[in-house]
Amino acid sequence: MTRVILFNKPIGVLPQFTDAKSPSPRPTLSGFGLPKGVYAAGRLDRDSEGLLVLTDNGKLQARIASPKARTPKTYLVQVEGDPSEADLEPLRKGMTLKDGPTRPAKARLIAPPEIWERDPPVRVRKTVPDRWIEITLTEGRNRQVRRMCAAIGFPCLRLIRWQVGDWTLDGLKPGDWKEAK
Repeated sequence: MTRVILFNKPIGVLPQFTDAKSPSPRPTLSGFGLPKGVYAAGRLDRDSEGLLVLTDNGKLQARIASPKARTPKTYLVQVEGDPSEADLEPLRKGMTLKDGPTRPAKARLIAPPEIWERDPPVRVRKTVPDRWIEITLTEGRNRQVRRMCAAIGFPCLRLIRWQVGDWTLDGLKPGDWKEAK
């Protein structure tokens, strides 16, 4: 039977079980009591937080991570500035980044979500507003959401992956995990 683990990856944690590249070890998945034999299906940058799906099924892992499978991934993104609906149009239509054109994304302005406080907190500037956007992609390039937001002039302050396919982060605090049903 395939195991699927939903993990709320805290900011600053590498999405792998070991850190061979750093002379001083950084936090990894090994510090959270996750079951043996499961591996991350896709990546979530160290400076991003939220849902990381782990599984012991290689085919499922590849399908979740593969851009060809078009598994939707939804992100809650706090950006610097106050974008309008019109500012989000390039995200919705698809845009060209340095590594080529993106697929059209779903993007909408949202109210600040009711979520956990971040540690360390997001840098706040009293003279610059911030706003939340929900973005759903069907591909997953390196730092894609951050690069897309920067390309439309609204740098990302906080990035939380909320959903992968039908799985959500609902009810999981940072560092917590559960078996998917």
